[in-house]
Amino acid sequence: MSITIRDVAKAAGVSITTVSRALNGYSDVGEKTRRKVALVAQELNYRPNAVARSLVMNETKTIGLLVSELTRDRVGHFFMFRVMHGMHDRLAELGYDLILFSTTTARQRLVSYLDFCMQRRLDGVIVMGIRLDDPYIQEVVDSPLSSVVIDLPLQSERCGYVMTDNVYGVKLAVRHLFDRGHRTIGFVNGYSQAAVSRDRLRGYEEGLVQMGLPVDRTLMHEADFSLPGGGDGLQQLLQARPDLTAIAFASDLMAIGGLQRARELGIAVPERLAIVGFDDIELAEFSTPPLTTIRQKRLEMGMRAAEMVVATIKNQAAPHGILLAPELVVRGTT
Repeated sequence: MSITIRDVAKAAGVSITTVSRALNGYSDVGEKTRRKVALVAQELNYRPNAVARSLVMNETKTIGLLVSELTRDRVGHFFMFRVMHGMHDRLAELGYDLILFSTTTARQRLVSYLDFCMQRRLDGVIVMGIRLDDPYIQEVVDSPLSSVVIDLPLQSERCGYVMTDNVYGVKLAVRHLFDRGHRTIGFVNGYSQAAVSRDRLRGYEEGLVQMGLPVDRTLMHEADFSLPGGGDGLQQLLQARPDLTAIAFASDLMAIGGLQRARELGIAVPERLAIVGFDDIELAEFSTPPLTTIRQKRLEMGMRAAEMVVATIKNQAAPHGILLAPELVVRGTT
């Protein structure tokens, strides 16, 4: 039979309450008693019950990763995995578990953000994939629960964010294409209800202006961050502007979709058309040709989000905004 807290109390000659408070670090237990209880617990190979401990300490050592629209169509999944890897590893180092939950816009209208999290006894939450039209946006900001949002600049007394400097990233792409001699540069963006889409569109327009190029709406197409969306975007832009020589995409997945469509249409990349993606997902270097892209520091993004949510839980630091600088990775498509 497994050793219980009652067994430790009996062997140490103290009450169950004293054992609990000694092992949980309460200051009202004397140092001599604390050492005695710890020694007995070690000798008996006692392992505290995690559920009971969470009730006593009013914490579960559990962080929720709440992902909006975690669907089977794989949009965003390639980006998410590396970020999640960074969260998981850093939280483990800090003594916390990470549990994945999914929600949708429809579900958000039925259960409040705070109720959703409290029902699962989460100490804090990291939110990914939330759209500008999701009901949880204001609830995350107003919640007393420690929260960190990925890729959306929400900030309050208990909420911070971590994201890439998307404006700067697309400017890097535009400058790179300009330096390669391109003067008619198209842009395939993601859906407008993603905060990153708005920033990347701004980066594209500001990049054109900085290079002395006109901002022309016929060179822009809104898609959905998917492979088919990228392919359709490339085809429609080329139909509208046959003089196009380069396209920047707001995600690698769309850029790879564009590459596939270019191949189907007999368009040589990069000889006839140059392509730049955004994210540097693992597939980017294995496309044909390998994809030039803007690298997001996804592992660091997850690690910084983990550190911030734990620091907020422990009241060690106020939540804040972190903007990570992306990098240009030049490969075969330019």
